[in-house]
Amino acid sequence: MRVIAALVAVLEAYAITGFAQATNDGYGQALSLSLAASTKAMHATIRRNLAEAAASMPAEEYSYKPHPDSRTFAALVGHEINANYGFCSMAQGSSFMATPARTTNFETLTDKTALVKALNEALAYCDAAYEATTDVNVNAPVTMLGLAKPTQTTRGLLLIFNTAHDNEHYGNIVVYMRAKGHVPPSTARGGGH
Repeated sequence: MRVIAALVAVLEAYAITGFAQATNDGYGQALSLSLAASTKAMHATIRRNLAEAAASMPAEEYSYKPHPDSRTFAALVGHEINANYGFCSMAQGSSFMATPARTTNFETLTDKTALVKALNEALAYCDAAYEATTDVNVNAPVTMLGLAKPTQTTRGLLLIFNTAHDNEHYGNIVVYMRAKGHVPPSTARGGGH
């Protein structure tokens, strides 16, 4: 029984250490009893990873894709730009049509400099949406468009969905970076390789 208890303790410590390396924060810094504050903390972590990854990937590797059916790295960054404008405009009750993604499909851009600039602008746009989210308005109803039919949800849930989407595609970005021999920023900050 003591061996099992010791094994469980080691595995729990390993899991907590792994989480800290992946996010650069422990559970205590990222989560709280405040849904709004926790949502902001999760966004801050992933937005940093996305911005640093886009900036650190060499320009000549923006055309890389790991499989013929995959997006290029540039298209993946562009997809994140479009999505951040979309989710964060809806969370604020604003129109996607009022964002730069209305006139530019960022997935079609190939230039690193333009994409890094646009990603930072889209993330800053989202920063404002997260910053304006409080425990008072986190459950405010909003409508999510772009699906088969408009879906009713809340501001906080839409922002959490945005963070989940960002994390999903950061996972893709990590694969692209590793395939080209680069250490992803979240790993580099944690000291791992």
